Amino acid sequence: MVLYRNFGKPFFFKMDPEKAHHLVVGGLDKSATVPGGSAALRLMYGVPETADLAVELFGQHFPTPVGLAAGLDKNAEAVAGFSSIGFGFMEVGTVTPKGQPGNDSPRLFRLLSDEALINRMGFNNEGAEAMAERLKALKKRRIPVAVNIGRNKATANEAAHEDYRQCIRALYPYGDFFVVNISSPNTPGLRNLQHGNELSFLLAQVKEEMELQRKKSGISKSLLVKIAPDISDTELEDMVHTLTEAGMDGIIATNTTLNREGLKSLQAGEAGGLSGKPLRDRSTDIIRSIYRQTGGKMPIIGSGGIFTSQDAYDKIRAGASLVEIYTALIYEGPEVNRKIHAGLRQLLRRDGFRNISEAVGADHH
Repeated sequence: MVLYRNFGKPFFFKMDPEKAHHLVVGGLDKSATVPGGSAALRLMYGVPETADLAVELFGQHFPTPVGLAAGLDKNAEAVAGFSSIGFGFMEVGTVTPKGQPGNDSPRLFRLLSDEALINRMGFNNEGAEAMAERLKALKKRRIPVAVNIGRNKATANEAAHEDYRQCIRALYPYGDFFVVNISSPNTPGLRNLQHGNELSFLLAQVKEEMELQRKKSGISKSLLVKIAPDISDTELEDMVHTLTEAGMDGIIATNTTLNREGLKSLQAGEAGGLSGKPLRDRSTDIIRSIYRQTGGKMPIIGSGGIFTSQDAYDKIRAGASLVEIYTALIYEGPEVNRKIHAGLRQLLRRDGFRNISEAVGADHH
């Protein structure tokens, strides 16, 4: 952690957050194209695969349970680079059918006192076809890549299902599994798709498209839904019931939050979704509720506020089969994966588990 803390972080944190973001993604993209670049990244930051942390889920092999959340590599520009710094999987996107610029800048803010970020990016991306071309050009894939899909800002909710279907049509051959994003707070009205008839209709449409593509390709791929943390217990219960009835393969809990309770930073009042440490406990509570309601039968990917191996382990024991980080990578640097990996192995040994899958939902047993 010393290299990033002493040199990388001071350098990046003097820059505008979004410029630093693009520099990191661009740097990882370039490093992977240089001969020996990916091998050098793996040597510096890679995590050795160990049997106790490997996971089999969604028809995929995950070398570690810790992945990269959506939002960092929106256009699948640096898949080879991110695959080389210790992640067990990654999400690319959120991608929309047509490219769009997103919201006006500034739209990304560091809350240093809270070890958090606020973003109101607004699904800025180059579009589904551009992502498809990038993923198609990847010669070798070291880890599973999930494609996180959304609707264009200009698309009304009544027609949102067609945007999601278009993304699936364009990207089905190239994603290892898919994530329906209906929980970003930065696209007006998007979160309304999480409830009632709108949710049931959308899921039926998306499921139908996945089935059409399965028949066309002969390959079955899993479909997950990413949900928001800003919902009541009753809303969560209804939502999980609908996702189960619709035959979804898993849930990602959770997206960013609009809650600002307890924040110290001066920029806490900025509009947008909050990620990082303040989200940790709420996302873990939601994981616990989903696991309890589904009897552990609905796979969960835990996301929100994971900075340490204990944070990750808490979500796993609450019911998550896999976990994701984003903000921790910004604050802790690429060494964070090695730290979490080593800590998880220690926690498993302490509790007498032979494999991470044995610890999933352990708090309920």
